[in-house]
Amino acid sequence: MTDAARRRYHTKPLAPDTWDDFAALVEANNGVWGGCWCMGFHPEGLSRDTTAEDNRAAKRAHVDDRTVHQVLVYDGDECVGWCQYGPPAEVATIKNAKAYGKELVDLPDWRIGCVFTGSRHRREGVSRAAVTAALAAIGEAGGGVVEAYPEQVEGREPQRGAYLHTGAETLFEELGFVRDRRIAKWRWVMRTTVPGGTDS
Repeated sequence: MTDAARRRYHTKPLAPDTWDDFAALVEANNGVWGGCWCMGFHPEGLSRDTTAEDNRAAKRAHVDDRTVHQVLVYDGDECVGWCQYGPPAEVATIKNAKAYGKELVDLPDWRIGCVFTGSRHRREGVSRAAVTAALAAIGEAGGGVVEAYPEQVEGREPQRGAYLHTGAETLFEELGFVRDRRIAKWRWVMRTTVPGGTDS
């Protein structure tokens, strides 16, 4: 992250007192993918039967019950993005789960789930700020093995109109993650180990 980005952005955890900031960002971006409300990685995931309002209520319940870890990125007073993370029991629903399970040896201590940037703030370092803050929070919580499931962007045609909701592989490489195994044509399991305590 550049020094300018460090000065520009600050982060807060998603909690009852920051819910309104999170909700404003979601609502400004069509509910996120038409009404997901960042529920896709939670244990209950998404289904064709759930509405945007159902997902909103379910996300709020997770926040109230403290069953979500999520860093919000702010530009001034405005929430502009986030990074969801948590232990596997909390970030339980991942893409390409069947392929993931085939060569699974051991579960990580933590997973990175959704990485989102508001449409007006993309390509401005928000994702980097979000993931960096999530890794720092993991370190403060004791550290451990962290997995992410980003998409490969190098050697691939630009994805017009698409958004990499698990982040770009290049970002995670720059933050110290390495490839563990491929689980889809353009998706990788990547891992890093975050030390616990103040050295994280």
